Amino acid sequence: MKHLSAFSLLALALRSVSAGTCDSVRALGDVEVSRRASLTYFKEQQEYWSTSSGDLKPSCILFPESTQELADIVAIIRDNNETFAVKSGGHSPNDHFASVDGGPLISTARLNQVTLNAAEGKVRVGPGNRWENVADALDGTGWNAVGGRIGNVGVGGLLLGGGLSFLSTQRGWAANSVLEYELVLPNATVVNVTQSNYPDLFLALRGGGNNFGVVASFLLQAYPQGEIWGGSMFFPSTPKTDTVILNAIRDFTEHYPDEKAAIIPTAILTGAGLVNMWTIFMFYNGPEPPAGTFANFTAAKPFLNTCKTRSFRDFVRANNYGVITGSVYHIGTETMPLPSAANIDVLEDIHEHWRNVRNSVKLVPGMTSNIGYQPLPKGMARIAKQRGGDLLDMSDDVDRIVLQITLSHLSSINTPQIEAAMRTAYTGFKDRVDNYTAEGVLPETHLPLFMNDAFYDQDYFGRLRPEHQQLVARVQQEVDPDGMFRDRTGGFKI
Repeated sequence: MKHLSAFSLLALALRSVSAGTCDSVRALGDVEVSRRASLTYFKEQQEYWSTSSGDLKPSCILFPESTQELADIVAIIRDNNETFAVKSGGHSPNDHFASVDGGPLISTARLNQVTLNAAEGKVRVGPGNRWENVADALDGTGWNAVGGRIGNVGVGGLLLGGGLSFLSTQRGWAANSVLEYELVLPNATVVNVTQSNYPDLFLALRGGGNNFGVVASFLLQAYPQGEIWGGSMFFPSTPKTDTVILNAIRDFTEHYPDEKAAIIPTAILTGAGLVNMWTIFMFYNGPEPPAGTFANFTAAKPFLNTCKTRSFRDFVRANNYGVITGSVYHIGTETMPLPSAANIDVLEDIHEHWRNVRNSVKLVPGMTSNIGYQPLPKGMARIAKQRGGDLLDMSDDVDRIVLQITLSHLSSINTPQIEAAMRTAYTGFKDRVDNYTAEGVLPETHLPLFMNDAFYDQDYFGRLRPEHQQLVARVQQEVDPDGMFRDRTGGFKI
């Protein structure tokens, strides 16, 4: 994919055009157009996880409140030929993915419906919601949707990137539960995309990002939901504890104890070394997990345990402690096959590589480094296929782990150094996986990247199966022959 700095240069050249877009949208009469001097503009620019995204200054922020208003905006932007961005929750730390400098920003914040049809077990959700809003609306109804694990995350980006959920081992990727996309195409027409009426476009939207238009709403399969058990366990990071937890992650993923159980283990280190620990989100889709479900983790003796029986809503809202604002964030990812018990040293090598990378930048002001180990057991791949599949198209022959690396710091001055460290991290992971595979230590299998965790210059589409690369290229040419979403907005490009 192209380096996104090109968008900044193009935006500078087209500032006068984008001013015309802002005025044209204002002339529609019903759409709020916020300029830089307004309080609404300022507040919306604060709604980013990474401060670097909020530092980019759109010419104006547009707030459509209906699908027709969204379509009208897309038509005007198309005709004015400028850079733009579409924002759901603003959780992506990749600059220009949901942020723009000099062109208009479409905020979907007011496309925030959550409408449950309990008789049919479906819920229509607007892209302007965060998952905590969806949980709020469904709380007490006895229904739930497959979505974000942290309440603050936006609906739109998560669903278009695949989406991992605490319910994924029961329901697949979050995208596997999308039944219909209400989509504004690049030519500003509105289509309702289902598996039956637009099968190729439907599949392309299941993990294809923002390449095919703007989604005005998602129709999701809803599932019965009662009380859950969940919270976080916190452990000191010591050589002994690290070994226990890495073994526990490996064993949990292979011998998945219960499809209702889920974990997100993350090792954390601040640059000053004041925090050096593991935090593990624990979840069980029921009031109480069977005895022993998480025993391998509790054997590491957490110093704090917040797990308890609660509502799903309370759980995802409580998890917002993991979203700390006020820093510049970078994320990256790699997918690896699960090593055998005899080859636990593979995970130890991965962890040691992360330690070396984090130590190389530990003196950067405000530095915090995380690595998450996210289990993708065989059963999840099987369920994803049963629910219509997706672009990642994981085979169910092996268990996998998605590695997520996060590096955060205080000032964009240090961004070049941190971006170099990020590339060292994920390329080092891939090199190790490739080498272990060549040696027969790891099984050879399809290893797509997880879009929601990927760094901006990782080759997401290049890691798809060849037939899916061909499909998305063909669909993009059909729906966007002029390249509006290919050339004029950020994101992972085909």
